[in-house]
Amino acid sequence: MASSSGTSSGSGSYTLQNSGSEEDLQQLMDQRKRKRMISNRESARRSRMRKQKHLDDLMSQLAHQRKENNQILTTMNVTTQHYLNVEAENSILRAQVAELSNRFESLTQIISFLNGQNNEYMADGFIMNDSWNYVYSNQPILTADILQY
Repeated sequence: MASSSGTSSGSGSYTLQNSGSEEDLQQLMDQRKRKRMISNRESARRSRMRKQKHLDDLMSQLAHQRKENNQILTTMNVTTQHYLNVEAENSILRAQVAELSNRFESLTQIISFLNGQNNEYMADGFIMNDSWNYVYSNQPILTADILQY
């Protein structure tokens, strides 16, 4: 009996050693599992932080682009208004040039007419003959509102 109890106590100690090793192994595996979980959580946290920073950067970039677009639109509107003002002024100047060209041509015709007619007389700066009415009727009328420009 003593030999059988020795064998059983020997196998019991082996079982205790095995169970002790299994427990140590289980604890080691649990510890590694906890470390992995903590590492994964930390990695996920860093990933969320990077994602949030990227989102913040994009929002900042969007705000900057919108501000720049508004400035460009404002500049474009001011430039367009300036262009329209210059175009209107050019139109007025073209009309004035045409009017002055017509007047100059008429005055040139009058001078030519006066130089060609020696038998007429002048009274108070006016030619006294029937042809004056013809020359005078071809003269453009210059109004005061055109001279304001």
